[in-house]
Order: sequence, then structure tokens, then C-alpha cells
Amino acid sequence: MKRSRWPCVAVLAAFAVFAVQGRADEQAIRQALGSRIPNAQILGIQKLPYAGLYEIAVRRGGDTMVYYSDALGQIMIVGNLIDMRTDRNLTEERLRRLAAIDWNQLPFRWAVTTRRGDGRRQIAIFSDPNCPFCQKFEKELAAVDNVTVHIFMWPVIKPESVRQAKSVWCSNDRAKTWNDLMFKRVEPTAPTDCENPIDELVALGKQLGATSTPTWFLPNGEKYLGAQPMSVVVPLLDATARRR
Repeated sequence: MKRSRWPCVAVLAAFAVFAVQGRADEQAIRQALGSRIPNAQILGIQKLPYAGLYEIAVRRGGDTMVYYSDALGQIMIVGNLIDMRTDRNLTEERLRRLAAIDWNQLPFRWAVTTRRGDGRRQIAIFSDPNCPFCQKFEKELAAVDNVTVHIFMWPVIKPESVRQAKSVWCSNDRAKTWNDLMFKRVEPTAPTDCENPIDELVALGKQLGATSTPTWFLPNGEKYLGAQPMSVVVPLLDATARRR
């Protein structure tokens, strides 16, 4: 019995050493970063499972950034960390998780929503009616089945976009009117003086960190910028779909 206890004691001692060392490393990094970027809020520091690196998530002003450091905070790496085996941008993925929103807090009552098939896959797109990349993205997405598409009209490119968005909202069939505008360039004809959420949507997009059109979100809250091919989008839709 006495011999069997020693390995457990050794393991516990090893964990204690690692925990103390981890706290010491984190403190050193905090002190080093604090002297370099005194007005930054450190969101978290974690040791990565490769290269002896530590990841430092920082918020400065309205921006969230990720840096990398050695254990002493003497070397700081600024840039993207790429997994060469899978070609994944690990920095980009981490930033997306840090900036994730609460999907359930989106004001879907203000969306132009289209449901195809069982609709279990979902996407929310902030889109401008005069954005050619939005038009291309939505046209390709229209060929995807079993999806619910929530369009939040975000008219930020030019003043004409505001008039068009308001007219779409005031139309009897918003989804058809929006799709006709985006896919066929058929101008909406409804008056623009009905009660509408367009000004609120412009403010919301900026609040959620939209910096380009289209900006789109998935049910896990992660944000993506720009039009991407369906070979990228569909697997993401599958991964975040409701389980039936």
C-alpha cells in the first residue's frame, strides 16, 4: 500500500509545479504587456499546446486583438498563427470566438427572412442593396436548400440604399421585393414613409462590428466578413445547424 501511494503524490506535486509556473508566466506576461500597452484590457492569457507560446487576448478601444508571447513576456509576436497541416488560420478563428455575439439577441423581427426546406440551417446577413458582393453571395446562397436566411438590411454604401431598404420594408412581400432587387435589379416601388427599422439596423450593424458588406453571423454567434464561396459556407451551416 505504501508503495502505491508514491506515484499519486509525485503526480500531484508535478501538477502543483506546473500550476505555480503557469501563474508565474502569466504574471510576467501581464507586466511586460502592461508596460508596452498600458491602456489595453487583457481578456485572457493561455498557454498553447505548441512551440511554448502563450496566447494573449486583448481589447483596446473597440478592437479585440490576439498576440503571442514566450513565457517571460520578452518576445511578442504580432500576426496570424497558421496551422500548416490544415491551412487553418488559428488567430482568425480565435478572434471570431472572442467577438461572438448572442445569436438569440438579434432582432429577427427586423429581418427579411426566407426559409427553404426544413430551414434548420441558419444564417443572418447584414447586406446593402447596392453591394455587388452581397448580390453574388445571396444569389449563390439561394441555391442552397434546408436553410433559413435572415437578411438585415444595412444600407451604408450610398444614400440610394436607404431609400431602397425602406421601400422593401414597406412592401407587401418583403422577401420577394428584396430578392427581385438583389437578383434582378428590379427597383422597389412601395412608398418609404411606413414605420421601419432601417436607422436602428444601421446602428446595430456598427454595434456588432460590421465593417464591410456583407457581414454575416451563424447561430454560434461567430462573425464573418465578406462574400465567401459556398464550399466554405455550407460546412459552416452544417456545423452550426439545429440538431433534429
